[in-house]
Amino acid sequence: MAKNVTTIPATISRFTATPLFNSEKRKVAAYARVSTDHDEQQTSYEAQVDYYTKYIKERSDWEFVSVYADEGITGCNTSKREGFKAMVADALAGRIDLIITKSVSRFARNTVDSLSTIRTLKEHGVECYFEKENIWTFDGRGELLISIMSSIAQEEARSISENCTWGQRKRFADGKVTVPFKRFLGYDRGENGERVVNEEQAVIVRRIYALFLQGKTPYGIAKILTAEGIPTPGGKTKWGSTVIESILTNEKYKGDALLQKVFTIDFLTKKKRRNEGQVPQYYVEDNHPAIIEPEIFEQVQQIMAERKQNPQQGSSVSIFSGKVICGDCGGFYGSKVWHSKDKYRRVIWRCNRKYSGDCKCGTPHLTEEQIIGKFMTAFNQIFTERDELFDEFDRIGQRLFNTDKLTAQQKELQTEIVLITGMLEQLIAENARRVQDQTEYNEKRQELIDRYDRTKKKLDKVNAELVELMARKGAVERFISELRKQDAPVTEFSDNLWLNTVQSVTVQSNGEMAFTFKDGTEVKV
Repeated sequence: MAKNVTTIPATISRFTATPLFNSEKRKVAAYARVSTDHDEQQTSYEAQVDYYTKYIKERSDWEFVSVYADEGITGCNTSKREGFKAMVADALAGRIDLIITKSVSRFARNTVDSLSTIRTLKEHGVECYFEKENIWTFDGRGELLISIMSSIAQEEARSISENCTWGQRKRFADGKVTVPFKRFLGYDRGENGERVVNEEQAVIVRRIYALFLQGKTPYGIAKILTAEGIPTPGGKTKWGSTVIESILTNEKYKGDALLQKVFTIDFLTKKKRRNEGQVPQYYVEDNHPAIIEPEIFEQVQQIMAERKQNPQQGSSVSIFSGKVICGDCGGFYGSKVWHSKDKYRRVIWRCNRKYSGDCKCGTPHLTEEQIIGKFMTAFNQIFTERDELFDEFDRIGQRLFNTDKLTAQQKELQTEIVLITGMLEQLIAENARRVQDQTEYNEKRQELIDRYDRTKKKLDKVNAELVELMARKGAVERFISELRKQDAPVTEFSDNLWLNTVQSVTVQSNGEMAFTFKDGTEVKV
């Protein structure tokens, strides 16, 4: 018996998910994005916004909502694309029915981001249209095509990232240095992109180094600059100790440049990591005008290393902190307050270990006035012999602090390191390409590793000797300079005189104080 079948036609479009006979307009928005903020991309950005505004408004069945846009933002992830996030939020809130964009790559170069966003929008009845690929996401083939196109876009992003990385490392290898001038204190961009010293800012940099050499800690220096209202490199009003430390350890201030300090670990997330040997680094000497003399820079590095080993020596409580040493136990003197709450209040300096342990130090306590008085006596004794010191420094100073031999050793060892590393990489690559005797391979590999370790130890030793020699040279030169300023025995004490001339003071049990000056001269008082 024949069946009677009646066709009930569809009344909702499978392409737009809207009723076929509904005259209600569809709420439409567009999304535009350019990945850089260069001038030529600015034109593309404006053109996209203008094009989609007109394109939507020309359709009588569409209601224009807005053109959402991100300028100078990568498409590898959506975390920093504020325009994109605002558009999705509005769509999920029911304010948008259809999103139009130029292509899948403009929407996202990350396959996961692209598909998850489209699926979320689809669940809320919001369709996307990609004009270049002619893909509608409500179409049955839409998700398959988007998966393919998104994967292609992601692979293109990876390829672009690798090309950019190669280009950047080629620039590094050629010694081409880039500096974030807007956040870098002391330098401006010259006419040809070179670094030009900004003398007004350079004064601040030199002062930071001077304060540190006078015994101030990064925290103490930050407090001083904040109190004086000096803006930070980023234009803020409050300085932090980390900013001061970065200035004190940045080799660019002595005219050099270390390139590839960080590297990108994921082209999608753009996450960066400090380079600890994962990729090559490049060190460029005499790249630009120096603000800080190399000797002063190296002395600062040495002091910072010493302070890390002995935090008490880096105290900014007083200019005497870390300078006065107990002759009995070798520990530092520290300030103590007697009668802190009455009119007999008094600050004295005493060995920090005097009453700790079984052995009690017999060295006496001292007032600051006693330290200052004996220092001036010792310094004036040096002053009477200053002509002999000047002659000796002029005669042997250049030879004593000559770095030519150490520098030659450094370059030779650096070349050896590069050679060994290349041989090891070649050995590993060869083992990955073809089958080899693993016993023989491991022996060769271990030989290269041992050779590298030996060379690295020698290089570290030479580097340490170079830093120490340059630091000593800077300290002695400042000592001689301070001595040359004096045209008569000193009658008034100053912090700078103390900090620029005294290396240490050793106090004996009988009250004798041995002043060791920065040129190595010792005077007992």
